Amino acid sequence: MELLLAVVCGALVAAAVYLMLAGDMLRFVFGLLLMSNAANLVIFTSGRLTEGAPALIAEGADAPAGTVANALPQALVLTAIVIGFGLFAFAVVLLLRAWTELGTLRGDEMRLAEPEEDAR
Repeated sequence: MELLLAVVCGALVAAAVYLMLAGDMLRFVFGLLLMSNAANLVIFTSGRLTEGAPALIAEGADAPAGTVANALPQALVLTAIVIGFGLFAFAVVLLLRAWTELGTLRGDEMRLAEPEEDAR
């Protein structure tokens, strides 16, 4: 199962890089979203996929009994999902503002701060 998830992570990263290299800013944001999800999946997979009980310690015991799930990758991924959603929302608002101000989402056509070339 971990090998399958590793292949899925690789495919997500490849698709994200493909989208991020496009000249369109909307595709870049979708690539960023895919890259964020791929990173979350890598972190989650690194914690090993086991069918275990919650990591609860019985009263009077020093360690949990039996096989338990690793809670740290789950907590990291949950935090990363929230941060990724906030970044995505900010990027969408930034794209909307760029569209209303510049009228385009192509990176090559966004030349507002550059001096105009002489038409010689």
